Amino acid sequence: MLQTGSGSTTRDAIHEAAARLFRDQGFARTTVRRIAAAAGTDPALVIRHFKSKELLFLETMHLAVDNEPLFDVPLEQLGERLAELLLDLDGTARGIFLALVHGSGEPQILDRLRETHEKTLIAPLRDRLRGPDADLRARLAAAMSGGSTACGWPGTRACWAPTARNSSGATARSCRRS
Repeated sequence: MLQTGSGSTTRDAIHEAAARLFRDQGFARTTVRRIAAAAGTDPALVIRHFKSKELLFLETMHLAVDNEPLFDVPLEQLGERLAELLLDLDGTARGIFLALVHGSGEPQILDRLRETHEKTLIAPLRDRLRGPDADLRARLAAAMSGGSTACGWPGTRACWAPTARNSSGATARSCRRS
């Protein structure tokens, strides 16, 4: 049934539909008409409630990664722990990160991506590392982490799988194409 009201239920339905579509299809492939159809409402109400597709995207795409687990391991195990955390991200977190990456052609979205990347990966890593090059090392690790996360973007048909333990007992993982 088409919702035509301007109440919170219509706004919530639009918000939920947009979040799902942006995560699954990215910013560019998600249209206001698709969002409205998924929410069971009129496209004009999408704009009425959120002013633009870009502002709706920014409202729905928030990524929070609990950085506490980065602090509960010795520094020597930090890299392995970061890899484990990235591999364990649920589909929603990965989808939000990748939707931000793929929507970064828009200035407002690029700013949100930079802010999110800085807060969720770079700052916690920089705080944990020592030395004058801590910022550079944190940025390099965050860049590699982003690339690893992108391996799971829909359409790449990639998966991460444990493969073996190396001589130090660490689990080696690989990205396989199916």
